[in-house]
Amino acid sequence: MAIGTKELAPSELDTFEDTRLVEELRKAKEELFNLRFQSATGQLESHGRIRAVKRDIARLYTVIRERELGIRATPAPVEAKAKKAKAKKAAEETPAAEGEAE
Repeated sequence: MAIGTKELAPSELDTFEDTRLVEELRKAKEELFNLRFQSATGQLESHGRIRAVKRDIARLYTVIRERELGIRATPAPVEAKAKKAKAKKAAEETPAAEGEAE
């Protein structure tokens, strides 16, 4: 990605949960509003930033819509991953402890 926010690369967006995508979208829209305001008052230094933010917004909308349509996979919630990891670790430790007791 040549233009735009480096942290909003499409590969990064795949790892974001839906709530974080909506939050990033809100922040990008707020930044675009501020950039447009600066442009109107003649205070904008980087006109290319407006284009980059617009692309970020479009990218976020695309990922959200693709998830709605089932084209792009939604990542599993972090809590579920943590619980699965703890359960797996506990299951691995339990047989080892039983084997030592016998």
